[in-house]
Amino acid sequence: MNWGSLTRAERDAAYDNSNAVADSTALNEARAKASSEFRAAHPGHLDRRYGPRERATWDLFPASDPDAPCIVFIHGGYWQRNSKDQFANLIAGPHALGWSAALPGYTLAPDASLTDIAAEIHTALDWLAANGKAHGIGGTVVLSGWSAGGHLTALCLDHPLVRAGLAISGVFELGPIRDTYLNDKLCLTDEEIVKLSPMRLPMANKPLAIAYGTAELPPLVSDSRDLHARRSAAHLPGALIPVAGGNHFTIVHELRDAAGILTRHLPTLLV
Repeated sequence: MNWGSLTRAERDAAYDNSNAVADSTALNEARAKASSEFRAAHPGHLDRRYGPRERATWDLFPASDPDAPCIVFIHGGYWQRNSKDQFANLIAGPHALGWSAALPGYTLAPDASLTDIAAEIHTALDWLAANGKAHGIGGTVVLSGWSAGGHLTALCLDHPLVRAGLAISGVFELGPIRDTYLNDKLCLTDEEIVKLSPMRLPMANKPLAIAYGTAELPPLVSDSRDLHARRSAAHLPGALIPVAGGNHFTIVHELRDAAGILTRHLPTLLV
């Protein structure tokens, strides 16, 4: 894409996943309904506060074995919409295979800057390190997330609690975002684009699998491929996982389902 030659409308469309997927509304509604049912079936450790702001809470789903590995899943929504409550069913696959799971909430833009959001995720992980065992979660942590959560996964991979990461459909270079509708609420600064773009930062020497759907919008495909290429050039571990035919909203079914590609890949990150 020759980004500089595109109109504002074309730049907006390049990151507009909802309009790019015809049944995105139905897929979102189905995910939210299934997540509500999953939370209702596992109510013991919901909305555990880790910080002072309204959304700074955890939903925790401990396995029967407190030492089982744990997937921490960060929800998406371009850092400015959705909530952890709407994504609980996406950890059903790992949970069915004996993993613990945990979903952190975070404050959304424009009430928080992207700098603030990244700091909240670090604070949430600090809290889990200190308090997870009290809630039956004491095993190795794999950090994961979708879309904005994929970005935050790559950004927070260096946290001491995190053993490995699985970034799904993430945005890893923030520069183009400033030229789109997404920046109306994010209000990214020059400093944030440099300090919060995983493509521009020193990379943690930990496994990071990077997944994308082959039917996703071109910038999301290229961001995933480019970050993996940069990590590979530095001989850092982690697979590139193209999900054939997956779009921005169906790719997460591969984590939701116990036999899904992403669910099956999780244990390999701990080898």
